[in-house]
Amino acid sequence: MLKIDILKKIADAGLVGRGGASFPTAQKWAAVSDALKTKKLGYIIVNGAEGEPGVKKDGYIIANYPEEVLAGVYLADQFLGSVKIKRIYFFLKPEYYQKYAAGLKKVLTAKKYRALGAKLEFFLKPPDLTYIGGEETALLNLIEGKKIQPRLKPPYPTMSGLHNHPTLINNTETFYNVGRVAGGKYEEDRFYTVSGAVKRPGVYKLPINLTIEEVLRQTGNYPRSPFFVQTGGEASGEVFNSLQLEQPVSGVGSIMVYDLEKTNRRKLLKYWLKFYHDQSCGQCVPCREGTYRLWEMINKPELDHKLFWEIVFALEETSFCGLGSSLPLPLKSYFNNIVKK
Repeated sequence: MLKIDILKKIADAGLVGRGGASFPTAQKWAAVSDALKTKKLGYIIVNGAEGEPGVKKDGYIIANYPEEVLAGVYLADQFLGSVKIKRIYFFLKPEYYQKYAAGLKKVLTAKKYRALGAKLEFFLKPPDLTYIGGEETALLNLIEGKKIQPRLKPPYPTMSGLHNHPTLINNTETFYNVGRVAGGKYEEDRFYTVSGAVKRPGVYKLPINLTIEEVLRQTGNYPRSPFFVQTGGEASGEVFNSLQLEQPVSGVGSIMVYDLEKTNRRKLLKYWLKFYHDQSCGQCVPCREGTYRLWEMINKPELDHKLFWEIVFALEETSFCGLGSSLPLPLKSYFNNIVKK
């Protein structure tokens, strides 16, 4: 398949990244390809480690569609110029590697993928690393053996990524979609993770751009008792009440359902704030100090609401990366849509 053909197919299909940012896939591939015109070598990273709590789609895809995922990686390698791609890293959680690596390795024994397999290396996420390792520049530092924290951008990984060489970083679902597009099997669908207070939790493949309500109803998970939801992950996702379900399910495609009457407000806030406190890399003061102060405040008998929201605002406006700046979203949407409803 000619380079222009696969890029056009990806663009025509409207593929975007499925790691959360939804960046146009064709645009990213083209940027790396352009950078390699003046560079001797580059890298590909498959991000299948899922740092956001409540998201299970990558494991499901790797378990059920290993050949489609590797077909997408193969096409990326060919598109960028196989002789220039020095190494391909498949970033996985240890439990995913234990469960699904055998299936991936079996696919790589096929004649078509042997050259790919020779330069593909599985890179396991450290057990205590959750969110920040999924940020693409922090992931670069992790692989290079440096301190795991985000880099200043620009330059972007497409221009200066791993070891300062052009690097393509895509989510597992993105490579799966590329493989489907190239084979003429893409049906404008995506994977949704449904969890929480539902009867049928799991990962579902459904049409893209469905609303929250449509996903819950089509999967048989629409609750009968009062509820609210959080979409985009159990930590950084936005919270909506049951009258706001016409919102599309964007980002990583997850829906967490909470029982309105049984959910303890303080426990929920503690869960969110503990996650951010534990996962802050400590690089920037707003996030390092802000997440610590918020966690400290929520554990006191009385909450200083004025100071609490001042810190939240500071995190939103001044954090260096997406970890600190995403913390206000669940808090603000929860208080606006649930507590004050």
